[in-house]
Amino acid sequence: MPRGIAHDHSEKRAAIRKGAAAYFAANGYDRASMTAAAAHCGVSKALIYHYYDSKDALLFDILHSHLSDLVDTVDEVSEDPGQLRQLIRAILLAYRDADAEHKLQADAMAALPLDKREPLMALQRHLIQVMGGALQAASPKTMTDPARLRPVTMTVFGMLNWFYMWHRPGKGISRDDYADLVTDMVLGGIKGL
Repeated sequence: MPRGIAHDHSEKRAAIRKGAAAYFAANGYDRASMTAAAAHCGVSKALIYHYYDSKDALLFDILHSHLSDLVDTVDEVSEDPGQLRQLIRAILLAYRDADAEHKLQADAMAALPLDKREPLMALQRHLIQVMGGALQAASPKTMTDPARLRPVTMTVFGMLNWFYMWHRPGKGISRDDYADLVTDMVLGGIKGL
């Protein structure tokens, strides 16, 4: 008789995702092994293979979970005049404790086969579309040209995505203050175009 799903199945998967993300980000996905990922996570090789049949499956789950959480976050932001400020703050706060996932998204996603990359790219496109809509709502006169909207949208994500590169918790500007700074810079910039 097949064994049922353990009561802590979701928690174990989440712990493996988090630990493997940190391991892959620190050591390079291409050089990483499932054996070393299991050791880093404090689980056996057999257990990691119980949850994931391959390194690609594990990477896909890490990135899909991360991007899905971001999509859920942006979709919860209400449609009001302050949408851009709320959106920037929500994304920046959602990025907390996701440095490894960011690094993998940038550095390792291309290692996945196209059929695994496509759903991830669809999630990324959704995030870009929501941010673009917020920028258009914030400055409808200047953000109507798609040739201008896309670079501005990607610039906003660039400012948010790289916060983890230099920010040290407890030092310098807080996430909330940085979210306001980015929003003020973006609003001042797009309205001046």
